[in-house]
Amino acid sequence: MNEYETTERVLKALGETTRLRIVHYLIHDAFCICELVTLLEMSQPSVSQHMKRLKDVGLVEEERHGKWMYYSLATDHPLYPLVLHIVQTLPSTKGTIDAFVQDGKRLLCE
Repeated sequence: MNEYETTERVLKALGETTRLRIVHYLIHDAFCICELVTLLEMSQPSVSQHMKRLKDVGLVEEERHGKWMYYSLATDHPLYPLVLHIVQTLPSTKGTIDAFVQDGKRLLCE
């Protein structure tokens, strides 16, 4: 696959609101599926399908912590700078994440 095709696949993966929101959250920290379900107010199967699409293009990495799988952005992906630039043009999610933590919802998977 050449660089144009790789870029096309990544942009297509980002070309959906939910996946763009997921990537925006993952810029700040790693999250497990149950936390993303709460942040996105979506069902677990829906969030998992979106995560699969992001993993398929290599934008998301997963790491096991006990019985929970945590997802983070693949900062070594060649298009990470482009993804970061795109996300930085969007309204901040920091307030949402801060409220999520303050409400004690960050500890769902521990």
